[in-house]
Amino acid sequence: MKVNTYSRIIDIQKTIQRKSLFLFGPRQTGKSFYLKKRFKNALYYDLLKTDLFFRLVSKPSLLREEILAISDDKIIIIDEVQKLPILLDEVHGLIESHGKRFILTGSSARKLKYGASNLLGGRALTMHLYPLVSKEIPNYDLEKIINFGTLPAIYNSPEPIEDLEAYVGTYLKEEIQAEGIVRKLEQFSKFLNLASISNTEILNYSSIGSHLGLPAKTIREYFRILEDTLTGILLEPYTKTTKRKATTRAKFYYFDIGVANILANRFQIKPQTELFGKVFEHFICLELHAYINYNKIRKPLKFWRSKSGYEVDFIIGDDVAIEVKSSVMVKDKHCRGLKALDEELALEKKIIVSMDTNRRLIGDIQVIPYREFLEQLWEHNIIN
Repeated sequence: MKVNTYSRIIDIQKTIQRKSLFLFGPRQTGKSFYLKKRFKNALYYDLLKTDLFFRLVSKPSLLREEILAISDDKIIIIDEVQKLPILLDEVHGLIESHGKRFILTGSSARKLKYGASNLLGGRALTMHLYPLVSKEIPNYDLEKIINFGTLPAIYNSPEPIEDLEAYVGTYLKEEIQAEGIVRKLEQFSKFLNLASISNTEILNYSSIGSHLGLPAKTIREYFRILEDTLTGILLEPYTKTTKRKATTRAKFYYFDIGVANILANRFQIKPQTELFGKVFEHFICLELHAYINYNKIRKPLKFWRSKSGYEVDFIIGDDVAIEVKSSVMVKDKHCRGLKALDEELALEKKIIVSMDTNRRLIGDIQVIPYREFLEQLWEHNIIN
């Protein structure tokens, strides 16, 4: 299957008709391909091209001069804008004084957030493109996703392990080095591996730091770097319960399952194993995260774990709670976390996503097979 056979859920055409936008997403999620396909007549600046980059870095005003020389109302796309943030001053002026519309892409928001860049003062909205989700992959193969993830160029690759190794080497470690985010790349590379082992787990910065000989403060900053470079998701804890005190520490999920697996050096993950259960939870997390962001749902995605040991994998807002089990037969014992949380929140929906064959009810808890759950999710029947 070629990349261009995937039909992406994201639709920015309505947004760009009224306002400029930033489109962020990790490398190889298909930003450039999507934009070239949807906006064939746009004026396109690719800052990965060294000749263009050096031409504009020496004289940023060339961007303004060239765009103003075009009489029609073309959309202007600047790809990988974080590589030359000074261009945003020119973009600002072109939007404000000339009504130009821009799509500004980036694989990292860190330079723009912390580099005193001109973020256009609300003149551009922010959208994200993620790796493929289940709805975008015809007849998706769960076991393939569990092992190799859903980056468009890798999902149906004949050599997914080799491609993932190249991705990690080229686009994670080298890109982070190129941006000058960390001083010691070897140290950070070791951290990336440890972060993959901590994937889906509650973070203990001190414990990870002790393995690397680094202070907890540095480890915390490293995880923020992964979040800012769109490489990971820090899932915050739900802390509104009073009867059962909740943990205040976050959980971490890499942006793609295949990337996490390569970093952890794990392959051939099979159903009905403990590792499969963890990665299955990761899969559902990425689907929920993408759904919430693509549909602009203003409810946070969190998790809950009480200090006494009750846990619910995901909470959306205050009313939808989802537990993920890779079991082929969910039992009463799997419902304890949802029941404990429901005592305090009066949840509207309590769901267990599982490998069960058929949908069931255990009291008022819905047990939904994962394929049916994902169909219902993308048909807008899970989260209101």
